[in-house]
Amino acid sequence: MGYSKKYLPLFLGLALGVGVFLGSKLDFNDPSDTLFSYNQKKEKLNRLIDYIDYEYVDEINTDSIVEVTVNKILENLDPHSIYIPPEELEGITESMQGDFIGIGVSYYPYRDTISVINTIKGGPSERSGIIPGDRILMADNDTLYGERLEREKLADRLKGAVNSKVLLKVFRQGEGVFDVQVKRGHVPLYSVDASYKLNEKLGYIKVNRFAETTYKEFKSALDSLQDIGITELIVDLRDNGGGFIAPALKMADEFLKDETLMMFTKNKKGAIEKNYATSKGSFENEKLYVLLNENSASASEIFAGAIQDNDRGIIVGRRSYGKGLVQREMSLGDGSAIRLTISRYYTPTGRSIQRPYKNGNDEYFKEYLERYKNGELQSVDSIQVADTLKFKTPKGKIVYGGGGIIPDMFVRKDTTRVGETLNYMLRSGFIGRYVFEEMDKNRSYYNQLSEDDFESEIQIEDAMVEDFVAYNKRRNITMDLNNYEAQLKKYIKATMAQQLFGTSAFEKYINQDDAMIRKVVSLKE
Repeated sequence: MGYSKKYLPLFLGLALGVGVFLGSKLDFNDPSDTLFSYNQKKEKLNRLIDYIDYEYVDEINTDSIVEVTVNKILENLDPHSIYIPPEELEGITESMQGDFIGIGVSYYPYRDTISVINTIKGGPSERSGIIPGDRILMADNDTLYGERLEREKLADRLKGAVNSKVLLKVFRQGEGVFDVQVKRGHVPLYSVDASYKLNEKLGYIKVNRFAETTYKEFKSALDSLQDIGITELIVDLRDNGGGFIAPALKMADEFLKDETLMMFTKNKKGAIEKNYATSKGSFENEKLYVLLNENSASASEIFAGAIQDNDRGIIVGRRSYGKGLVQREMSLGDGSAIRLTISRYYTPTGRSIQRPYKNGNDEYFKEYLERYKNGELQSVDSIQVADTLKFKTPKGKIVYGGGGIIPDMFVRKDTTRVGETLNYMLRSGFIGRYVFEEMDKNRSYYNQLSEDDFESEIQIEDAMVEDFVAYNKRRNITMDLNNYEAQLKKYIKATMAQQLFGTSAFEKYINQDDAMIRKVVSLKE
């Protein structure tokens, strides 16, 4: 350990220079050759790394030094400039592209086997007849069961080149072991979780992120809802952390008239780029409601800001995250990349919704957690805003910059211990594991249910609530539901629907008696 302290000045010196070194390696597709022109600082750093590589007395992994230093440099820039190591980049890229190459199953290791939770709609496994509850025992000659299952390695064995075939050995209750050949293909990763009709006029679309395929998915959902007569729409962006800006602007364009300013960006040189709506919008004159919460960020805020600043719709929920910085992903040539902040974005009225970060990342993220303490998740009056950051929309509505989108209609968050615990169990998959095990006791019955049959036949009784509490107790988790039995029943049924029919069915049940949706309905009455 003394060794690392002794040479700490060397590593710190490297940290000061490596940012310049990175610039020489990045491909910005910038026509200017002067941006990363040769200079002595870059050459100095290159020589230092070579000296350490070839002359230093001990073996040093200079790659790891550079990686640590890159992280440290980016942390000192802003909270959203980040380094993405090679082992993470592929998964992130797949998520934002909207698909990946594989067999298309959702699963987890259960009792030493790969247990299929469900198949991804439109994916290869669904087409090959794989169903929920199946156990995948082998892939070609690879054994996929045993005590030491590693999820990442399992995923690697199921992935492969597009159109390559894999022979799966599958166990199914009541049928025993049999072989299924699956041709690997593009497996969609949907960013539209749900789209359905809430009542005669009101439609609902939930978007979980902004990926390359998001606008296409959204437009298809919107067209389908319009075909069945909706004239009012809820766009649910709760817990949507953002993604690409372009799909968010294309979505906003569906609701804004031609030549309406949607947002603008400004870079370090002061160059401003404005984005305007076109004449292509199909929902420009209908009622619109946008749902936000404290986890709605970035591209979600761009969409909401474009709607709010143009007096186009009503924002319902809680103050959004407050991310007003634009990143560009840049390859570092070794399978890794950085996402570097290149500009700030502004809503049409000219406000930046970026929260301050001048006191460092720790204070920045702590400020977000302070929302739980200062009461703003319970009362709109507790939201702290500066009068100097006040702006007016064309119709005279006051809006604020400096920290997220403040909703037009506030809806409090359930911050009780029981409510938060149940929500965590739902989102973390804990309830999902319980539900899987329960349905596995009578898998053939559940798998033959249609959605209509499920709605009418499946009722969550008190006995199942008691069983869930006992299930937790066996895992040393003590629960006092304290009048939350009805919520737990809803969560269990929603999770059953998700495993059997997908995310849209899940959202339908979760949204029953949802506070924000109730607020929208009350605004219409």
